[in-house]
Amino acid sequence: MKKQLQTPVTPPAIGPGPGHGRRGPGAQWAGPKEKPKDSWGTFKKLWGYLASQKKGLVLVILIVMITTALNIIGPWLLKYAIDTYLTGHIHIPGLAKVLLAMGAIHLAAAGFTFIQQWIMIAVSQRAIQNLRRDIFHKFQILTIRFFDNRNSGELMSRVTNDIDNISNVISSGFLDLISAALSIVAVVGVMFALNWQLALICLAVIPLIIVMTKQIAKHTRMGFSERQKYLGNLNGIIEESISGQRVIKAFAKEQEQLETFSVQNRLMQKASNKANIMAGLMGPLMNLMNNLNYAVTALAGGILAVNGLVSVGTIAAFLSYTKQFSRPLNQMAQLYTSIQSALAGAERVFAILDETPEFDDAPEALPLGRVTGDLVIKDLHFRYLPDIPIIKGITIHAKPGQTIALVGPTGAGKTTIINLLTRFYDYHQGSITLDGKDIRQLKKTDLRQRIGIVLQETFLFSDTVKENIRYGRLNATDDEIIDAAKLANAHQFIHRMPQGYDTEVSENGATLSQGQKQLIAIARAILSAPSILILDEATSSVDTRTEIQIQEGMLKLMEGRTCFVIAHRLSTIKNADYILVMDEGRIREQGTHRELMNARGFYHNLYHSQFGKNAISIIGQDALSATGSGLPAR
Repeated sequence: MKKQLQTPVTPPAIGPGPGHGRRGPGAQWAGPKEKPKDSWGTFKKLWGYLASQKKGLVLVILIVMITTALNIIGPWLLKYAIDTYLTGHIHIPGLAKVLLAMGAIHLAAAGFTFIQQWIMIAVSQRAIQNLRRDIFHKFQILTIRFFDNRNSGELMSRVTNDIDNISNVISSGFLDLISAALSIVAVVGVMFALNWQLALICLAVIPLIIVMTKQIAKHTRMGFSERQKYLGNLNGIIEESISGQRVIKAFAKEQEQLETFSVQNRLMQKASNKANIMAGLMGPLMNLMNNLNYAVTALAGGILAVNGLVSVGTIAAFLSYTKQFSRPLNQMAQLYTSIQSALAGAERVFAILDETPEFDDAPEALPLGRVTGDLVIKDLHFRYLPDIPIIKGITIHAKPGQTIALVGPTGAGKTTIINLLTRFYDYHQGSITLDGKDIRQLKKTDLRQRIGIVLQETFLFSDTVKENIRYGRLNATDDEIIDAAKLANAHQFIHRMPQGYDTEVSENGATLSQGQKQLIAIARAILSAPSILILDEATSSVDTRTEIQIQEGMLKLMEGRTCFVIAHRLSTIKNADYILVMDEGRIREQGTHRELMNARGFYHNLYHSQFGKNAISIIGQDALSATGSGLPAR
């Protein structure tokens, strides 16, 4: 089996899983620790993307061979011109013909160079397009656990900065590498054909260049890897700072945010300096080696010419070939350091591509078919981390059309139950069945299409209000969208917006109130026509009037559906068919609101902690309000 590169999972900063806390703005992201580098393995994976463009690559290599041949002919013609038309008697017509031929050759070489660059850019960009497509596709199939345990800014850095770095090296570096390799082989062959003694003198510099390049590259690779890591950290801080501006300003933490940024910025500066300084040494050292090589070759050639062992034209051609030999060596040395940077980025990209995707459907996965909503959870156990159990042997039976409320203190496991119902995570022991079918034997797509979710933190896309509602069912008509909005009590405020349903929503609905976003989310859920409905703290952050509007929309959405409602505000779930009181991953109490209040246990204490001495009067008022509005007082 092929060994996969995987980035170690870093647990969330607070708590063992979703619903157990989040890092605040300004919290420093240490980033995943780098695994030992596998340069050859990364190169092979990268080559796989380039190799998919075989026709383009073959064409580029053919044109590079033609360009190399043309560049080789130039100095040979120079030798011919000097030895034939300048030694002894100067022959102007013959010299003019050779000069015209050399001009045509150099012009043709320039033209072919442009063509090969144009083709290579197209080839490389198609390869990078495929790489971006694959990593975006990978994001769609990775587990929720993967995203819960990682910083979004750092992931964005891999998709943008690292891939751009790879793109720059592939588009120019690959072509330069092929051209340099062919040029060196061709030039060395011609050198030996002209004079083997001078050729050996010229080649003596290669071992020194190899040793020097390896020593420098060893340090530059480490520097580039650190630079990419700190760049990811920096992007994470920037992303959090932008998305958390309200919190930063509310707590007057601008200075602390600047200090956190400055620390990471300095670390990146030091890593960049280290990498760039070491990489910058390559150019001057190569120039020194090439100039010494040129001087030694010229001196040796002069001695041979004085002794009559070579012609003047041969010396002139050989010195020209020495320059041609030095240029690709310089290119390859410079490319080596650039490739180190690209490979450092590529390893970070392939670390994501090599991550284990979300659990696949079982080979014998069944289509779900029509759903009545009979859902049974039996002896369920689950943990986010190996030694910290979160759900401890829970059993629940939700009959078709029933509303089940989950209440309890923070961290009791309520949201985890929802994560397991939707198969965002898979449980370790027990079973969950829907209409008698184990949900692990169902197709995930079918299961999730039958479940509608309205979360406390509503997410809206940067699109129109209409398209945000249509996200519930992409083939819905405009009339169906409007009908869903009316059922959700969202039509009136949407109609008053500047462009109505065509009003553009800013990033995550920043220009809308929390209640308006919740109503749009309810309309989206209504449009999806789910068989099972999950409401996760859907009214916890809105005012009482908006809560009433949202509850009216939710009651219409809940009609005839099996519903799970998570609530901290206990007044919102009194009419549930069944209330499950959770604490530390277990069901501590269960029953109707009246039964639990009469039991005077944990739920009774929770309720009184919210309403105190007014609890009895509030219960009565809520019952009257429910009866007066035509809603059942269960």
